[in-house]
Amino acid sequence: MSSGTNLKQTVKEKYADIALGTQGLGCCGPSSSCCGSSNLVSFTMIGDDYKNVDGYVADADLGLGCGLPTAYAGIKKGDTVVDLGSGAGNDAFIARSIVEEEGKVIGIDMTEEMVEKANNNNLKLGYDNVEFKLGDIEDMPLQDNIADVVVSNCVLNLVPNKVKAFSEIYRILKPGAHFCISDVVIQGELNAELKKSAELYAGCVAGALQQDDYLQIISDTGFSDIEIKKTKKIDLPEDLLALYLSDQGIKEYKENLSRRDGLPKGIFSITVVGTKNKYKEV
Repeated sequence: MSSGTNLKQTVKEKYADIALGTQGLGCCGPSSSCCGSSNLVSFTMIGDDYKNVDGYVADADLGLGCGLPTAYAGIKKGDTVVDLGSGAGNDAFIARSIVEEEGKVIGIDMTEEMVEKANNNNLKLGYDNVEFKLGDIEDMPLQDNIADVVVSNCVLNLVPNKVKAFSEIYRILKPGAHFCISDVVIQGELNAELKKSAELYAGCVAGALQQDDYLQIISDTGFSDIEIKKTKKIDLPEDLLALYLSDQGIKEYKENLSRRDGLPKGIFSITVVGTKNKYKEV
């Protein structure tokens, strides 16, 4: 089994446990236990507060996001919106409040338990223009050119093949349509111990790319008008790092992500947008 397949299976297992309520929340959530493990340190990291956002559904908020992509996505009434890594449906339901009855929202998640939880939430809400599908972001069960907007919240960093993921986003977007994604990126270097941690990968950190490399993938895919709408630094507390790193590893982590040459170093949450070419490819 390849390392990518192993990591994907780790993520599925962690998020299945979160959906079933057998473990704590993921690293990306506010006041959460890192990586969904109940015996780990609880801390506030990178989640944004949704509670005053129109369409917010408390039962659908598992605290797994690292931003609020719907706030920057330019969603309009009547749009078709695809939410990647839709979880229990939080961002999808917020998108539904914007597209209203004239639009459509499709959530994609690779974890059966999350899809079931989202569908149960939707059943309570009674939306007939919201659906949740089981699927892989690297190979989405959707037709070409169907989405006006694609959103995703702290999910692409969990996908081993990010090139394929952005290619799929490009494929499903209508010509001239756009995405808005909140994700985790790195500036500087993570030390080897942290990079190898499957637990921290499932918690959105170890799977993050260098910001420049992340943006280059988006550009190479063919997107234009690429813009970072929001940036927020993520500080991992030392007691959390101590669960995964040796004393030397913690020292290296701090040294690698210290400020040098006046440039910021560290782990960041970014919300980025990009637009598909308005002309269909032949």
